[in-house]
Formats: sequence, C-alpha cells, structure tokens
Amino acid sequence: MSDLTLDLKGLKCPLPILRTKKALAQAQSGDVFTVLATDAGAPDDFAAFCRHTGHTLLQSESGEDGVFTLTIRCK
Repeated sequence: MSDLTLDLKGLKCPLPILRTKKALAQAQSGDVFTVLATDAGAPDDFAAFCRHTGHTLLQSESGEDGVFTLTIRCK
C-alpha cells in the first residue's frame, strides 16, 4: 500500500477526475491518494466519481487558499 499526492491545482473539470482515474487504474487496492484541486466543482465531482467507481472518498476539505484536499482509497 502506498500514499500518493496528485497536485491538480489549476486544472478545470473534467481534467482532475480524468488524471485521478488514470492514476487509480495503475494503483493497487488500498492505495491512498491525496488530490489537491482548485476547481470549485471538485468536491462534488469526486464524491460522485467515488460512488460510481467503488473507490472510497475518505476526506474532502476546503482550505482558505482555495485548494480542496480530497483523500481517496483505491478499491
């Protein structure tokens, strides 16, 4: 199991989801990804993505600097 960070700040929808999907496809079950995104729709997009793909959204936080931190566990 590994912990990885994807810095996707500055990317607009759908790129944060697409880049995360690509990284998760190469991951092993149980790997944890921390995604940093600035797209305003990221929290809702990642919640829906996890519901549809079976991955687990462990955490979704909004920072004062406009950066969302989303933590995902690979199924």
